[in-house]
Amino acid sequence: MESVIEIGGLSLAFTRDGETNVVLRDFNLKVARGEFLAIVGPSGVGKSTLLRVIAGLARPGTGEVRIARPAPGRTSVALVFQDARLLPWRRVISNVGFGLEATSLGSQKRREKAQGMLDLVGLGDLAQRWPHQLSGGQRQRVSLARALAVEPEILLMDEPFSALDAISRETLQDELLRVWRATAEGSTPKTVIFVTHDIEEAAYLADRVVVLSGSPGRIVGDHRITAARPRVRGDGTADALVSAVRRGFGGELVSDGGAI
Repeated sequence: MESVIEIGGLSLAFTRDGETNVVLRDFNLKVARGEFLAIVGPSGVGKSTLLRVIAGLARPGTGEVRIARPAPGRTSVALVFQDARLLPWRRVISNVGFGLEATSLGSQKRREKAQGMLDLVGLGDLAQRWPHQLSGGQRQRVSLARALAVEPEILLMDEPFSALDAISRETLQDELLRVWRATAEGSTPKTVIFVTHDIEEAAYLADRVVVLSGSPGRIVGDHRITAARPRVRGDGTADALVSAVRRGFGGELVSDGGAI
């Protein structure tokens, strides 16, 4: 399968108060086009930093990140953060259309596209509201719509549902999968890299789960999820993944392609 992202020999360190913290060292990863990849691991192993490097928001010290050239008129990557980061002085539809302002689209086309993305995430009727009038789950939907509006070929998501209550979180997981399928081009869905602390969430959403540990961060597990879609929570997939992850943390490295 064609790789849309290839990371080779990536190393990254930050220096603060004279002390250097190596976050990633000699890190290697390939992501296939159309893959839904979840990255899990404890705090401080470089999960969010890795997304920032892929998004071009942080520069590696050594190594390279190769991203396939996007189709004409498309954006390579878009990043959805843990908090929605909406602009409070803009209405919802204006927030969604913010990234389109750097394109050649006219104002009417931008507005139509933003409205279409709001319709896609189920918030078409809330276009004229202000961010403070939305619930946490609604704000995250707006954030997702804003990312999708620029038509990224790769969607990066940094623990986007971690601050939500359990019911809202499960609802948004299902909505994400629905939108992921809806944005497929032919039989190929959008490539997603989803960072989470929640192994059950990873097992429910992803095709493949990469587990990071250590300082600097390294891959200690790479697991293929073979459970059919749509999945059922509590079907044992998460239990099997938890067991595999524990083996990895126990010192047994799980090879690429290990199926669950």
